[in-house]
Amino acid sequence: MTNTADLHKRAVVQPDPTSPQHLSRQTGISLVEQIVQTVTARIDDKRLRAGARMPSIRQYAEANGVSRFTVVEAYDRLVASGYLESRRGSGFYVRERSPLANTAPSNPSPDQPSRLDIVWLIRNMFRQTPSQSVPGSGLLPNDWLDSELIGNALRAVSRQQQSVLLQYGTPQGFLPLRQQLQLKLAELEISASPEQIITTTGITQALDLVARHFLQPGDTVFVDDPAWYLMFGSFSMLGAKVVGIPRLQDGPDMARLAELAALHKPKLFVINSVLHNPTSTSLSAAKAFQILKIAEEHDFIVVEDDIYCDLHPGTTIQHATRIAPLDGLNRVIYLGGFSKTLAANLRVGFIAASHEHARHLADRKILSTMTSSELGERVVHKILTEGHYRKHTDRLRTRLAAAREKVSLQLEKIGMRAAAHSPAGMFIWADAGCDTALLTERALEHNCLLAPGSLFSPSQLPSTHLRLNVAMLSDPAILPLLEREISRLGQAGRDGIVGLHGKP
Repeated sequence: MTNTADLHKRAVVQPDPTSPQHLSRQTGISLVEQIVQTVTARIDDKRLRAGARMPSIRQYAEANGVSRFTVVEAYDRLVASGYLESRRGSGFYVRERSPLANTAPSNPSPDQPSRLDIVWLIRNMFRQTPSQSVPGSGLLPNDWLDSELIGNALRAVSRQQQSVLLQYGTPQGFLPLRQQLQLKLAELEISASPEQIITTTGITQALDLVARHFLQPGDTVFVDDPAWYLMFGSFSMLGAKVVGIPRLQDGPDMARLAELAALHKPKLFVINSVLHNPTSTSLSAAKAFQILKIAEEHDFIVVEDDIYCDLHPGTTIQHATRIAPLDGLNRVIYLGGFSKTLAANLRVGFIAASHEHARHLADRKILSTMTSSELGERVVHKILTEGHYRKHTDRLRTRLAAAREKVSLQLEKIGMRAAAHSPAGMFIWADAGCDTALLTERALEHNCLLAPGSLFSPSQLPSTHLRLNVAMLSDPAILPLLEREISRLGQAGRDGIVGLHGKP
């Protein structure tokens, strides 16, 4: 009997190497370099397999409107870098890459994700070109953020005593910022002294410090399913077993949480309570209490990742329930940061925990990186204390709300539906009705980067869901592209080429 994995593997279609490459003479990057980057990316992402024949120099030049000399130079560079090989009298072929280039295990356990798949989206995000559309991104567009606000704060900090910019910061973090964070947390009804707060290089380091402190090889960590994909690979690298808890519209599936907690005895449960990534749903008060009860019964720590805190409207109608205020930072470790609202490049996050956990995590930070960048922490402190941050986040929430309403209507018109209703946040978790891994491959051929649902589950099984960033859908070509490719994949499925796929 043919299984879903076999159908998925069989369904992967090799892209036509002669298809237009979206080359541009206005990017400041030479045409030769653009061809090299495009072919390299396709080979790295396994969209051009070893042994595949490349189009002839004449074919490539005609398909892309460039001179043959340009293609000759690009092919020569690709041969020199080991991506292509030239066979006399036959043409150019994709070269078999060294096994050392692939760090993913050849036969990953079904319980553990492939590291190569986990890094796929991030690698492509950092490789993006000016002409690329990125509706799969986890960031707001640059023109939505306030570069002047950050620039003014940076200049103000640089005019302060110069010696402080040349030395190490404080291991636990810039004290005035931690004092300001104490006030910010108090507004969320989370009581934490500056001694209970540790600054980090973003949420990523915060999660890593917590995981390294609590997890040993063989331990189990629970995550939402779906959830932020990067931590799956990070936890697996530590030798931990990653188990997904199905995420419903108002939080985890509590029956499964209780059942799996009794079975696995996890050390940690990492959860987005507010504006969950990727569904933008938020936790109900009833489930917050139930999570704490199960955590106490089975003795595990709840790690509350609240990176989207300031994008939630926080009104009475849409009240956000967090677990940390209910627990008093006893069994809950709270994480926050500013990469989504200020600038990803600032890399300023923080951990709030009990006195004992904070002390151990600060020691772990010292052994890991000694200190985080005090320059970035001073910039964030300046922005928070001058009162401009509230107005800035107010504008972001208003703009996101308008974009969500518009995008939701547009998705319905092309036959996609939101998997769960959420009135706020930057993401829509949409059901495309087809395998979104294949859809992502098709979209990337048109320079559009999507985030397929399979990446957001620890199992990484094929999924019909897709995470869409409502702020990144301003390009009028994206939705028609999705509609066209979804229709084609749907027809392929009806013809028996693509099999049925499970939920994420």
